[in-house]
Amino acid sequence: MANLTLRVITPESIALDASVESVQLPGLDGSVGILPRHAHMIAGLDTGVLVYKDQAGRSQSVFVNGGFAEVQGNTVRVITRAGELAEEIDEARAKEAERRARERLDAVRRGSVSDVDVLRAEAALRRAVMRLRARSSR
Repeated sequence: MANLTLRVITPESIALDASVESVQLPGLDGSVGILPRHAHMIAGLDTGVLVYKDQAGRSQSVFVNGGFAEVQGNTVRVITRAGELAEEIDEARAKEAERRARERLDAVRRGSVSDVDVLRAEAALRRAVMRLRARSSR
């Protein structure tokens, strides 16, 4: 069976460079599945969990914080603000971030926070939840 090369690239590093069987991306319009010999494509990504099958057929997860993906030939390049392998995610830190975001959103309900803070808290909550989801899918 043909394989795909998956590269997850962040501003700081290449988070992942692996030969994989398939990739499932968190697209802006929903999940996008990629198999070998996929048509050329560029897609916007949402914050979420990228899932791929490794050469042994095991599902692996990577947290991605938006960005875009390019499929060309049998290569999938994911450019994202943050890409973290499931085993690298600090679960305690993600839970603390989720707790802080929920506290900020509770403050909104009490009327003591501006609209900008609401957007930031919602984004932080989504990132924390997606990190925890990636971590738990190991």
